[in-house]
Amino acid sequence: MTSIEVTALTKEYGSTRAVDGLTFTVEPGKVTGFLGPNGAGKSTTMRLVLGLDRPTSGTATVGGRVYASLADPLREVGALLDAQNAHASRTGRNHLRALAVSNGLAPGRVDEVLEETGLTSAAGRRIKTYSLGMRQRLGIAAALLGDPPVIMLDEPSNGLDPEGIIWIRELLRRLAREGRTVLVSSHLMNETASFADHLVVLGRGRLLADTPMRAFLDAHRHDRVRVRSTEQSRLREALVKQGYAVAFDEDGKLTVEDAQAADIGALAAREGVPVLELVDEQTSLEQAYLALTAEDAEFAAQHTPSGAARS
Repeated sequence: MTSIEVTALTKEYGSTRAVDGLTFTVEPGKVTGFLGPNGAGKSTTMRLVLGLDRPTSGTATVGGRVYASLADPLREVGALLDAQNAHASRTGRNHLRALAVSNGLAPGRVDEVLEETGLTSAAGRRIKTYSLGMRQRLGIAAALLGDPPVIMLDEPSNGLDPEGIIWIRELLRRLAREGRTVLVSSHLMNETASFADHLVVLGRGRLLADTPMRAFLDAHRHDRVRVRSTEQSRLREALVKQGYAVAFDEDGKLTVEDAQAADIGALAAREGVPVLELVDEQTSLEQAYLALTAEDAEFAAQHTPSGAARS
């Protein structure tokens, strides 16, 4: 099995420290989501792993070896960092053929990855005619070309339509089930939650979290209940009397902080208040991520209080 190992990794560009002493391991058999605000160092870290930049200090290895020392890199690591890098005047098939020939891969593998990525019908077209989503698929096809044990994808869902997003989700899960090491950088929180088993979160070049998805969500859990009744005012009064913090949502439902549905349901029953809807609101990956990275976003919008003037 092949893992990605990052140890005390630091990268400085002049006076800017883009990556600051990172240490983490991306293990086989799972999809690791690589998250962080703009400027957090995700792309720089991936470039360091792939030998496209040299670290100021520390190491980034694949299977215990630096990328530059790999004898057959495309057979060992498949990567997509920028879908716009392919030569625009080549056809999709010829782009992949050039990669196959230069890496000693069988020509038949080109047709296999074209079919796997849904590009067979567009393989004879020039890349400059491809949509962004099609270029993403072509970049993924190139990453899969050598059938490598390690896959690294930077924003692979960018430009994909809904069908394409479902496809990439299923592809990532399948690659992990096959025992491959899969590292995926993404800004789409809901999408990451649908495929990631593990999370590595960066902020200003530093490691903020390296944890299983479930543990990450549990660590940032905030109990909240949403409830709707035919007698909202009476229910609210009863809840406040019991010390709960209660607010009306825009849709007219009540949100009860630091509470669980079973307790709110029992209180409503004691008070004889009919309940039409009662649900525990689960902490989403987006909520947990924002709570963790709030102080590490490079470009953070200022909160404007309700009713305040806006320019």
